[in-house]
Amino acid sequence: MSSTGMKVGFDKGFPVEKLEKKVRPKHRKGTENAKVRQVKELVREVGGLLPYEKRILDMIKTGGAAAEKRIYKFAKARLGTHKRALRKREDVKDVYGQMRARAAMSH
Repeated sequence: MSSTGMKVGFDKGFPVEKLEKKVRPKHRKGTENAKVRQVKELVREVGGLLPYEKRILDMIKTGGAAAEKRIYKFAKARLGTHKRALRKREDVKDVYGQMRARAAMSH
């Protein structure tokens, strides 16, 4: 809504043209483009897993009844938040799935 130039009422005030707000970097969080995805894949390929990620991978491999919960608790202790722990668990599961797929293709 623009101001009408009236002294009173909902649209009171001097009539001015509203400026469009620029999208600030902090508001771009969560939008992952192709370049970022490619860089992350390259880093994972070259650097491999971190030691705590390897422990999570071992927990996935050994499995067991309460493995999901144990992995979550371990990841949460290392990463600090519920969301990060869940995301890391799924991330390492995906890595394990890719490893198994590569192993199946090579046989």
